[in-house]
Amino acid sequence: MNPVKWLLYTLLLFNLFQFSTSIDTITSNRSIRDGELILSGGKVFALGFFSPGNSAKRYLGIWYNQILEKTIVWVANRNHPISGTSGILSINGQGNLVLYKGNQSTLPVWSTNVSVTSLNDTVAQLLDSGNLVLTQNGSEKMLWQSFDYPTDTMLPFMKLGLDRKTGLNWFLSSWKSPDDPGIGNYSYRIDPTGFPQLSLYKGLDKWWRTGSWTGQRWSGVPEMTRNYIFNVSFVNNKDVISIMYGVTDPSILTRMEVNESGMQQRFTWNGRENRWIGFWSAPKEQCDYYNHCGTNSNCNPYHSDVFECTCLPGYEPKYPQEWYLRDGSGGCKRKLGMSMCQNREGFVKVPRLKVPDTSVTHVDMSLDLNECEIKCLSNCSCIAYTSAYPESKSGIGCLTYHGDLIDTRTYTNVGQDLYVRVNAAELALYAKNGSLGKKEIVAIVVGSSVAILLLVALVYWFYRRKIKVKSRSGDFMYNTFTSSTFLDVSLSGKDQDGNRRNTDLPLFDFSTIAAATNNFSIENKLGEGGFGSVYKVVISLLKSLNLNLFSELSTN
Repeated sequence: MNPVKWLLYTLLLFNLFQFSTSIDTITSNRSIRDGELILSGGKVFALGFFSPGNSAKRYLGIWYNQILEKTIVWVANRNHPISGTSGILSINGQGNLVLYKGNQSTLPVWSTNVSVTSLNDTVAQLLDSGNLVLTQNGSEKMLWQSFDYPTDTMLPFMKLGLDRKTGLNWFLSSWKSPDDPGIGNYSYRIDPTGFPQLSLYKGLDKWWRTGSWTGQRWSGVPEMTRNYIFNVSFVNNKDVISIMYGVTDPSILTRMEVNESGMQQRFTWNGRENRWIGFWSAPKEQCDYYNHCGTNSNCNPYHSDVFECTCLPGYEPKYPQEWYLRDGSGGCKRKLGMSMCQNREGFVKVPRLKVPDTSVTHVDMSLDLNECEIKCLSNCSCIAYTSAYPESKSGIGCLTYHGDLIDTRTYTNVGQDLYVRVNAAELALYAKNGSLGKKEIVAIVVGSSVAILLLVALVYWFYRRKIKVKSRSGDFMYNTFTSSTFLDVSLSGKDQDGNRRNTDLPLFDFSTIAAATNNFSIENKLGEGGFGSVYKVVISLLKSLNLNLFSELSTN
């Protein structure tokens, strides 16, 4: 081949290669201005400047490149918009990605603001996942990534949670309005206190709670099923607590968004209809809103003909008149006279729930459900318990409650079981109504049987004691009589033939009886019966005992 043609061909390939590899990157030698785009390698996402809604202000953001309906998934300068089209994104001399307004190269509008050891050697690249990353050239070491600073949208393989070592908090926050991507009133984050759970906040107040992780899903998201389109990874250890949703099919475009109205929504893209399909959202029912029925209550939205709020076992409405008017915000209180400290109390199972707010629970991951019950029952301040991971790991983990039970609701087919402490009378009432599980019924039957056996044993003991006392009294009288000169009673306890006889009945010989009746005097005769005459016998007891005691005995 002609050397000149070979050189030209090589230069052309080099230029094409340079263009194709630099289209998704920003280097110290290449920046982008308003009107230019950076595309990910597969052209799935684009990075550039945009104006939201009816606003004329400019923002740097990331959106889906191949979808005509511009869908913004990340914004850099969300609280610091640029007026006009003078924005420039570049890498500065310290190796950081910076956004400048016009020629103001000394005061950036936005920056990655990380420490870089090797200056002028960093590259910013937009990945097909929608993640903008800053790395050292020729190295896989990541210095910064947009996934660590999400805005209102969660993309597949993005984390929500907390890095306990660095303090980095991954959470979503809504836009202020469709025209303003600034940080709004609603945020979606993991609360690490107690037993971790995801919650949607309005300002600092909880607005909707997804509940805690059950081992397969969030307890407050019954629609969340295994092996649908996601591979879900939940991590909770000493270094990090996080949730991440991967997709089983990379061709599926899906996102979760927290909007400015306080609604959390999940969308998938329908390429045939060219639109986003919303297949899940929350909150959408009255029972979804945090603490709708007040404390110590349960919200059940599936009976439209009755009030959705009911008190948990052992509780009653705090304000009955408001409850009657279907206002449950006042919640419930313990019934009067509920003695529940080592007084034959037990637990009533309330099934298929989003269990109460777990941020206040005591956690012991070494116990199973049976051990959890024993622990709760032994502590008089424990008012309820449940399993930490009821849907995996054989139900391992123990959560106990020691205060008000907040934000409980019922589901139809799925949910956790909550065991609420009640006194013996309430326990019997629920057993009668069939509201207890097999375990509780067996416990009541066994307990009742033991109580009955103890009662029978106690009655028998008193009876035997009474007989023993009476026997001792009889022995005293018997011994007194046998010491009289009128009585001749064998003390051996046996008949003459050697057989044992009843020593409670003393025996008298004929001469003694004749003397006692004055030789059967007519004056001592009382009458006649079916077995013969009946005489009165008066026996004077031993005068040496100084007892003025006489006994009237009848004999025939």
